[in-house]
Amino acid sequence: MGQYLPILVLTALAVAFGLLSLVASKLLAPRRPNSAKDAPYECGIVPSRESPERFPVSFYLVAMLFIMFDIEIIFAYPYAVAHGALGAFGFWEMFAFSAVFFVAFVYVVARGALEWGPLKKNLSISDVITAPVTGPGVRVVGLDGRIAPAVREIVPAPRETASQETVGV
Repeated sequence: MGQYLPILVLTALAVAFGLLSLVASKLLAPRRPNSAKDAPYECGIVPSRESPERFPVSFYLVAMLFIMFDIEIIFAYPYAVAHGALGAFGFWEMFAFSAVFFVAFVYVVARGALEWGPLKKNLSISDVITAPVTGPGVRVVGLDGRIAPAVREIVPAPRETASQETVGV
């Protein structure tokens, strides 16, 4: 038990410091609220509209995606280092782990996590996979409530054949 005494003392000191700081700030802090202190701070700019009361759910979904892929990278790096020693078992475990994250990513994208703006709609997974594009692999997003610019279709450059001459390119 004597070996744990320093840890217990340090834990007690940390808890006491936290509680003492909270009590001291409540007792000693000045209480002079006014409208300027209650206003939201927008980098020195006066807000032009009332801020929403709650963050949209899409914000949290994107944050969860970020954390999910961080966790995946944390587990993928050691696998990449020791994949030879782990063999087929390690490969299939990593495949199953990545598949769970991929399915979660497709679900979150289908639920509209990356669709920002006031006119969001819930998409099915088939809508995400077969989304219309203006060119090969390009999808126009982020135009909700705004006038769309002139859509220019992206056409791949024609391939040169042996019969075409190229002059000093």
